Amino acid sequence: MAETAAPPPRRRLRDSELWWSFTAHPSAMIASALLALLVLSSLAAPLLTPQNPYDLAALDLMNAEIPPVWEEGGQWPWLLGTDTQGRDLFSAILYGSRVSLMIGFASVMLALAVGLTLGLVAGYFGGWVDDALMRFGDVLLSMPFILIAILISAMASAALPPGASDTLAAAILVVAIAVPSWVQYARTVRASAMVEKRKDYVAAAKLIRVKPWRIMLHHILPNTLTPILVAATLNFGLAILAEATLSFLGVGMPPDQPSLGTLIRVGNQFLFSGLWWVVVFPAAQLCLIVLSVNLIGDWLRDALNPKLR
Repeated sequence: MAETAAPPPRRRLRDSELWWSFTAHPSAMIASALLALLVLSSLAAPLLTPQNPYDLAALDLMNAEIPPVWEEGGQWPWLLGTDTQGRDLFSAILYGSRVSLMIGFASVMLALAVGLTLGLVAGYFGGWVDDALMRFGDVLLSMPFILIAILISAMASAALPPGASDTLAAAILVVAIAVPSWVQYARTVRASAMVEKRKDYVAAAKLIRVKPWRIMLHHILPNTLTPILVAATLNFGLAILAEATLSFLGVGMPPDQPSLGTLIRVGNQFLFSGLWWVVVFPAAQLCLIVLSVNLIGDWLRDALNPKLR
């Protein structure tokens, strides 16, 4: 009796191609685990930290300039030491990470919403609408990103009362980062929309008199989301860096609401006086967040590229 050939190994159909690609990239898995740890620890900051750095009544100058616990003179529970105001650095880093992540995420979502809307309108209608929106985008691209953000922050701070500007500092930063960022999304969506609107399914939708907004949202938009998803992931890290840069320059979060950029700015003033931990640990936290986001974005760009499948 003839032997039957063994069937070839089958790929598990229950696993999607995206998940299969994710498990095949150790760097993406490590970066995702690291980012999840950083995000969860910042969200659980009130449960993990011995001090609320936003509560000025909880600060004690007698606890100022304590080194990390493994250094000579270190004390528990100041795990990473304290700054010149007696603020626990571990607590400040977790609370500051929460502020930086929130501002970065909100600015990306705002820029994405504006860019998707304007890009769809420009690509679908074309003509003078396209020219007006894209020329306005060219004007924004011709100016340095950080200069536009500083200008918006300065104008908002000057227009608002002193107390209101500090209260709305996070919202001002979100707008300042989002305004020069929407152009990239708009250009990407516009290019895809100009290709999709010439296809038969869009012509059929127009033939049965489907409204333009339904065509853009339900037919064109789903076919343009792949490059947008990659761009949004990569720009999330850039938005966090932009917030840190603005706070470092003094036009971001106020000192009593520290973000990672604010902590780095304050610590930089005492870097050469021996208080190295005040600037090194916030800078390391910022690097870890941006590095993990960039690694995930690089993997996502390769995984969603049909030429590399």
